[in-house]
Amino acid sequence: MLTRNCLLLFLWFLVQEGSVSSLHLPSSALGQSRTGRGHARSSVGPLRNGAAGFQRVKRGWVWNQFFVLEEYMGSDPQYVGKLHTDLDKGDSAVKYTLSGEGAGSIFTIDQTTGDIHALRSLDREEKPYYTLRAQAVDINTNRPLEPESEFVIKVQDINDNEPKFLEGPYRASVPEMSPVGTYVTQVTATDADDPTYGNSARVVYSILHGQPYFSVDPKTGVIKTALPNMDREVKEQYQVLIQAKDMGGQLGGLAGTTTVNISLSDVNDNPPRFSKSFFHLRVPESSAVGSAVGRIKAHDLDIGRNAEVEYTIVPGDGGAMFDITTNEHNQEGIIILKRPLDYETKKAYTFKVDATNAHLDPRFQGFGAFKDTATVKINVLDVDEPPVFNKPSYVMDVYEDTPAGTIIGAVTAQDLDASSSPVRYSIDWKSDLDSFFDIDPVEGTISTNEFLDRESIAQHNISIVATKLNSPVLTSRVAVTIHVLDINEFPPELASPYETFVCENAKVGQVIQTFGAKDQDLPAAGQQFSFKAAKDDIKNKNFTIRDFGNNTAGIVTKRSGFRRRLQEIYFLPVIIEDNGYPPKSSTGTLTIRVCGCESDGSLLTCSAEAIFLPVGLSTGALIAILLCIIILLVIVVLYVGLRRQKKKETLMSSKEDIRDNVIHYDDEGGGEEDTHAFDMGTLRNPKVVKENLYRRDVKPEMKRSPRPPASQDSADIRDFINQRLKEHDMDNSAPPYDSLATYAYEGTGSVAESLSSIESLAIDLEEDYDYLNDWGPRFKTLAGIFGEQSETHSDSTNAENTH
Repeated sequence: MLTRNCLLLFLWFLVQEGSVSSLHLPSSALGQSRTGRGHARSSVGPLRNGAAGFQRVKRGWVWNQFFVLEEYMGSDPQYVGKLHTDLDKGDSAVKYTLSGEGAGSIFTIDQTTGDIHALRSLDREEKPYYTLRAQAVDINTNRPLEPESEFVIKVQDINDNEPKFLEGPYRASVPEMSPVGTYVTQVTATDADDPTYGNSARVVYSILHGQPYFSVDPKTGVIKTALPNMDREVKEQYQVLIQAKDMGGQLGGLAGTTTVNISLSDVNDNPPRFSKSFFHLRVPESSAVGSAVGRIKAHDLDIGRNAEVEYTIVPGDGGAMFDITTNEHNQEGIIILKRPLDYETKKAYTFKVDATNAHLDPRFQGFGAFKDTATVKINVLDVDEPPVFNKPSYVMDVYEDTPAGTIIGAVTAQDLDASSSPVRYSIDWKSDLDSFFDIDPVEGTISTNEFLDRESIAQHNISIVATKLNSPVLTSRVAVTIHVLDINEFPPELASPYETFVCENAKVGQVIQTFGAKDQDLPAAGQQFSFKAAKDDIKNKNFTIRDFGNNTAGIVTKRSGFRRRLQEIYFLPVIIEDNGYPPKSSTGTLTIRVCGCESDGSLLTCSAEAIFLPVGLSTGALIAILLCIIILLVIVVLYVGLRRQKKKETLMSSKEDIRDNVIHYDDEGGGEEDTHAFDMGTLRNPKVVKENLYRRDVKPEMKRSPRPPASQDSADIRDFINQRLKEHDMDNSAPPYDSLATYAYEGTGSVAESLSSIESLAIDLEEDYDYLNDWGPRFKTLAGIFGEQSETHSDSTNAENTH
């Protein structure tokens, strides 16, 4: 193959270059390996450009691909091959060198001859080939004669490894009753030898143990069933020994084995079977409902879900009294009591039970019915039982304050056994510690032992014990609830004060009012009331009472043509009676007013004064007149309020009015404040001196003596002035306090002198006005005025004293 490739390559160069150069081939086969299967190989180097054109240069040395046998056991090194170059003339001028994998340690080369040897045994499974590099150099100058070339030494395989099952031992399962050829599992063996060389790695499978149940494919290792209808219930586990042999199974091949454990999986191929066809059970009659009275079992040779059994009772004698369920753990049938047993009524029950598989396999239904039937007989055993009350519990009612010894009820118990023993009754003392009740031991009647008070205990819960006379240890109990009822203490009364009216145009038989009643007794939920007219009012020709039977009644008119002018109000007595014990009744009075109504019965007015109103005014006109009156009243109120507000503003238009009205009038150029505040004409009297004036801005705190009267002889004027002075001095509450009072008397030369109240109120006592500074900024000006007057007066006084 390699020679043909070289030839094709040579022809390709001839076509490309148009000329054929001479090829110098070695005279002898070089690099012949020990096996004689080496191939000649030449390397083509670079082309040289000569005068005659391109010329191909042949490589100077070639060698074969080498092989070496693995596991060589000889004493001498194993010969691998020989390297040679055309430049080697046999004069020992060429030296061969070797490098690469294993060079020097595994492989060695003769530098003169080029022979290669393996120094030790090789294992192909450890390393299949080695890559090395060789070079020819001048032995004297150590100059390379040829470029370095690479070659491969392959380790030739021998059959030194047996097949191995890496995943063994194996476990597999196949359903029982499977047909021949059913797949079970597959085994695989591996051989470490070279699969491309010879038959060393060619494996063949066979069964050494496990026939005739299973077979194995010799090439693939697939295991299949070889025998039909293998039954798990006969044999469940099988052990198969599989052999894998190389060399195609030929003599001398190496072999390996593995074990395959095969189990048959269960299928539902067996129906359940009872161990016997008749089961005899006994159960006491005192067994509680829902209790287990016996167990039966049907055996199934299958396992798992295929062995699950369902039990059913065939309808018949005992189907209504018993039920059967399956115990999931052991597949037993548990017979359960559905109804109470009574030996005196029936002593035995017989019925049939079917056992079937819960999960059927349709492949095996053709073999027959997958069920089994057994007969069960249950005998009821007689048991001495306690007495039985005819009720599970009792409820009784009794009114409070009932006399002692009153029978309020009875309990009854009887012995259901065949002996039918007499029964005696008693009250459990723990349930009636205060002994409110007593019971007749033979009859079972319950009576009160003392007065009962509902307000103390509204309900009593006692326990009655029934005991068999011939077997006192057998007792039974029953609960008795006794409700203490409230005595009817309060009579019924009207539910509310009803406002009833009848229209003047009412018709006969018309219900004009529906009313009810109430009662303070308890409970309010069960109260019933009846209503009727008083006996004295039976002949009433105006109204009557109609009882509706639902705790309500109605007032019904007996005539028409009611007139307010004739009679405005009617009084109707009604008798109300309750259903309490003892019954209570009371009489209520309903007031009925005659009113004017519309044609549809809607109320217009009920007042008698409305009769005398003008007939021509309608309701709308009356409303309009009323609105006008309201508007006028609002206008009047607003006008009065504005007038009052205007007066207040005139008396005091600003917060500074008080400060502006109290000024010093002997200042020069007082300004507008002086002229606007007062009429300056009132100060024309020259007799007014600058003295301490009486303060009119606050209430006087002390009575001041008036000035001595003027020395005029006119007694009437003096009396008039004194009277007026006293009035003004004594009236401390008359505002304003800073105003001036004049008496219309002025002139010079008058004997009575000045009649001014300012002069008359002046006093000679000194007064300190410093406290005005503490009144705030509004009295700052006033404090300044009186402060200056005080200082001036003080200075004048000091001057007089000095003189």
